[in-house]
Amino acid sequence: MAETIFQYVAYPTSAQLADVAKALVQQHPCLKELGSYNGCYGWQQRLKYKMGNYRSKLRGLGCPELDVNSLKRKQAHEKTPSKNRKKPRKAEVNYLPLHPQGETEESLEKERLELLDEVKKRINYRIISEKMAKTFSNRKQKVVNLAPSVNDFRSRWPALFDAAQINDEFQRITTVNLETTFMAKLDQYSTRIMSLVSSKGGAAKIKIERIRNMLQESSVETRRGVTIRCLMVYLKEKEEDLFREQLDGEEQFPEEVVKIVVTRRAAVSLPAVAKIVIEGTAILEDLDVPRACALMMGLIYALNLSYPKQVKNTLEVFHKVFLELDGLKASPRVMSLKYKLLS
Repeated sequence: MAETIFQYVAYPTSAQLADVAKALVQQHPCLKELGSYNGCYGWQQRLKYKMGNYRSKLRGLGCPELDVNSLKRKQAHEKTPSKNRKKPRKAEVNYLPLHPQGETEESLEKERLELLDEVKKRINYRIISEKMAKTFSNRKQKVVNLAPSVNDFRSRWPALFDAAQINDEFQRITTVNLETTFMAKLDQYSTRIMSLVSSKGGAAKIKIERIRNMLQESSVETRRGVTIRCLMVYLKEKEEDLFREQLDGEEQFPEEVVKIVVTRRAAVSLPAVAKIVIEGTAILEDLDVPRACALMMGLIYALNLSYPKQVKNTLEVFHKVFLELDGLKASPRVMSLKYKLLS
């Protein structure tokens, strides 16, 4: 059972183990515990210890997802098993994958160097995609183990910082198609979101009216952008914590950790142009606002970044409602919104 559980999750929660224990006694009633409040609490505890023992054995065999949390790899002030544990937190299916069979750190580093040369060429998307897929395990282990800066990682893996490759990387990590899923769910819930925010009063109503004035522009991208901004107001988060209006001549954004910088066009009928800025560096440019939001989520997964606290609810909606990842474990505010969208 521990081996089967590990195929789904390396660090199961108490709730997940309780579900397994409950299913076990339902399938085999003779295992039900007399005197236990739910008939399976003892099995839940046994599974917890068994998973710990199973992880210890795999860690000794060099399993990357477990070796990264071994005490020998932690700093002196983190020498406890549960301190700063690195594990999937955003429904990643491939968090720390093994290297492809027959490949080593050295062979994959050689592939990375060849990839640097391929990026300089034209019309070779197929070759770049093949090499990016082959070196995925090496790249993911470096991101999780070393947490490099964006500029350093970009110099080593420039091919990743392309919209098509971000979509591919997100699919490798989660098995979900990033932009297609995000836009489909945003469109599906758009009318309902606008209906919910219309019921708001006070300061929120003033903000929503200002945002709705943008709907004079009839493009699909503009309507999607307005929906996202209204969603932030509904979640009681500030637009300026996710979006920043670019001023004329402004090129440096040293204080921005994760932000979408928006430039308004001279022609009112044209949607705004957006760029994604991470750690003060412009990563992707010439995007519309909703696409920038989707690709920003892809970069957060690819670079193993945490959500900025100021917009954690909005990003959680992107993650658990629009991308349908781990939707049953949402925060109370996001879960309440989800129920209202589905009602």
